[in-house]
Amino acid sequence: MRNVFEEFTWRGMVYDATEGLAELFAREPLTVYVGFDPTASSLHVGSLLPVMALARLQRFGHAPIAIVGGGTGMIGDPSGKSQERILLSREHIDVNLAGIREQLTRFLDFDARDGTTRAARIVNNADWLGTIDVVSFLRDAGKHFTVNYMLQKESVHRRLESEDGMSFTEFSYLLLQAYDFLQLSDQYGCSVQMGGSDQWGNITAGIDLVRKLRARKAHGLVWPLMTTASGTKFGKTEVGTVWLDPARTSPFRFYQFWLNTEDRDVVPYVKFFTFLERAAVDDLERLTREHAENREAQRVLAREVTALVHSPGQATRAEHASAVLFGEDITTLDVDDVLAVFEDVPSTELSGEELGSAGIGIVDLVARVGLAPSKSEARRLVQSGGVYVNNRRVSDPQSRLTREQAIGGRLFVLRKGQKQNHVIRLT
Repeated sequence: MRNVFEEFTWRGMVYDATEGLAELFAREPLTVYVGFDPTASSLHVGSLLPVMALARLQRFGHAPIAIVGGGTGMIGDPSGKSQERILLSREHIDVNLAGIREQLTRFLDFDARDGTTRAARIVNNADWLGTIDVVSFLRDAGKHFTVNYMLQKESVHRRLESEDGMSFTEFSYLLLQAYDFLQLSDQYGCSVQMGGSDQWGNITAGIDLVRKLRARKAHGLVWPLMTTASGTKFGKTEVGTVWLDPARTSPFRFYQFWLNTEDRDVVPYVKFFTFLERAAVDDLERLTREHAENREAQRVLAREVTALVHSPGQATRAEHASAVLFGEDITTLDVDDVLAVFEDVPSTELSGEELGSAGIGIVDLVARVGLAPSKSEARRLVQSGGVYVNNRRVSDPQSRLTREQAIGGRLFVLRKGQKQNHVIRLT
């Protein structure tokens, strides 16, 4: 398959596109851009769809541009928002820009010296929006859009109907994004903008401005907005946003997010977020349909995306650590992986003096950390086989735990029954 438009189509990534774009993609290499909002120093899983779109473009011989909105980020895109965003300082945005640039280098080739791949670019629209004066902007861009035209855009119309209305600052966002398209067309020959379906109004405004001021044909393509099969916003969990930065979301938690994908969502996610070929995706779709209980597609999805975002090594570690949740030998993990698996579990510190050279009795420890209300109850719990240390059952109430038995000489994981865990940290 040599046409990236066909690739986007079978993967379910075409919600709408301008007329003639499919033929243009098939005919010649194009320069295409996608915008990223610098409201945080890390991208999140909701950003992966546009990142993967740019990466696919480059693999098909097109030149991707990632525009990080250092200028527009100071205003905030009203599309899909019910309230105005908090405005960020220039210093805050600069920090966020640096983090996003670093993450994009994992997916895009910015050198491209092999003679066939066209190099990707990262640009900051503050380079031109931060230097143009307001009179020049109104003359060069504002005069080409009527208020009626702007009011018809869904992002504007929806906000005007909200309780808080819409400030002039946000109202101007559509013009700023249109001006971005004009600048990228002038500087880099960019002829296509892509984004989520909520960006269609902003994209067509840019297409109109390029046509009016430069008499050039420009195009747009938008993909569907991401939601789960249950109707919730993609990427949101009970513990918050799933980030690409391992300091914010550990590779293990990242892996678990994808592993927990519902059966109805998993095949579309494999299409969106991996580079697996069509035959492999079809096999996973068949396995999900015939043997959903095996969750093979979920495991493949989690492994592939974690390897892309973090590294194949981190994916392997996360996969191994995940097996711990199903009772495999926890002592094969290192300390950091154990802590990642049980980061939300209560923990207790135990000093070397308290542990002593002979160790600590299992009954004393179970009672101390509150897995049993008393020593007598802890004894009964141990004798009944309800206590596990590092996933191994301990049924002898005379057992003692020593530092040599601890994971890495530093950790014990106590478990009562099947679900109640407690981490013991040796100091």
